[in-house]
Amino acid sequence: MDTKKAASELVELLGGKENVVSATHCATRLRIVLQDDDKPDKQAIEEIEGVKGVFSASGQFQVIFGTGLVNKVYADFAEITGVGAKDSDEGEKRVDHNEAMKKKMNPLARIARTLSNIFVPIIPAIVASGLLMGLLGMMRAFEWVAPDSPWILFLDMFSSAAFIILPILIGFSAAKEFGANPYLGAVLGGIMTHPALLNPWTLANAEPETIQFLGMNVDLLGYQGTVIPILLVVYLMSKIERGIRKVVPNAIDLLVTPFLTIMLTGFIAMLFIGPLGTWLGNGLTWSLDFIYNTAGPFAGLIFGGLYSTIVITGVHHSFHAIEAALIADLGVNFLLPIWAMANVAQGGAGLAVFFLTKNPKVKEIAIPASFSAFLGITEPVIFGVNLRFMRPFVGAAIGGALGGAYVVFTNVVTNAYGLTGIPMFAIAAPFGTANIMNYLIGFIIATAGAFIATLILGLKEDTTKK
Repeated sequence: MDTKKAASELVELLGGKENVVSATHCATRLRIVLQDDDKPDKQAIEEIEGVKGVFSASGQFQVIFGTGLVNKVYADFAEITGVGAKDSDEGEKRVDHNEAMKKKMNPLARIARTLSNIFVPIIPAIVASGLLMGLLGMMRAFEWVAPDSPWILFLDMFSSAAFIILPILIGFSAAKEFGANPYLGAVLGGIMTHPALLNPWTLANAEPETIQFLGMNVDLLGYQGTVIPILLVVYLMSKIERGIRKVVPNAIDLLVTPFLTIMLTGFIAMLFIGPLGTWLGNGLTWSLDFIYNTAGPFAGLIFGGLYSTIVITGVHHSFHAIEAALIADLGVNFLLPIWAMANVAQGGAGLAVFFLTKNPKVKEIAIPASFSAFLGITEPVIFGVNLRFMRPFVGAAIGGALGGAYVVFTNVVTNAYGLTGIPMFAIAAPFGTANIMNYLIGFIIATAGAFIATLILGLKEDTTKK
């Protein structure tokens, strides 16, 4: 296809390049922040060659092109609109896409996006640690090596490292997101995991030493594996750093600002925010654990049925922080299997649409979009297929609810976050064959349930193209 022609048509139908504030792209979608969200002609945009769907979410107008093609269209789109240009000589600054996007969001969605930007970059480290824990568990369970083997020693080190230094990883990522120096954020994470503090990650039942400081009893307890304390600390640090930088002369900024920022934030962290964050984190974990164990399959039914609706709002981006806290405190993530059921159910509903629709373009989109959902990426099938007809989306909610109830009933868990669908088998495997089989059964229930529910509900297509 002629990507330049597609990009040119898209710009015109968006209301012209003057209506484009900023743009970027992900694996499948062109993400655009617009000056006026009412100008785009959505129906006409859907008829552009290569377009597989259009929707607005998270403060962005998003156009689905699919893997590979979106990169080429974006290159031409950026050339036409100038969104990819560097700062001009006239002093005009390129608009930061994330900042432009956040300005268009409501406060709740903005918080969710911020948490997503902090935790998504850490996913590879968490997934790697989860898989290494699984390998270590298999070595011990099947006695592939002796208990005192160097293999056990090294794999134990490799698998636990990411969780021990989790505050350092979060500190670096959060400081970048909050507009602070990321290395100072990492230093604060290092302070909160210092060897002088008792490591609760490896010594859960030990009692920390208590010292007297400024008339207060301070427990020398580390924050290895915690999430909320470092988030609160780095947010405060970003405010302190900016405040100090405003009053310190540029000539001595490099000496004074980092020194005062670390000292002030460090004391506040150890005396106040750290203990408060731990209390909040434990309260959140306890509450979720109580709901999970009390409501049981009913909780899975509700959350599995509603998750895709939450995805539309963008609030689901904040769940990574909650899941990381569960893994840190309990060693398991019981939420991710529920989200996985909702995701694969969208794929099942998309397959049903393929058999029901008479529109060749919808058929062309339905198969790859459904397979994408089975790999954990649901936006193409949700926005490109199921939501445009609504009934398949309801069918997917039914399948997700059934699958969610089953995985909660059978206590399916993982030891990481960020992977759903087929890839999630890898982080479910460390908990044994029963865990894998129950996840597979839930996968089938959610997919088949959504497929059958969508066939029963049927598909109401307009005579004119959407």
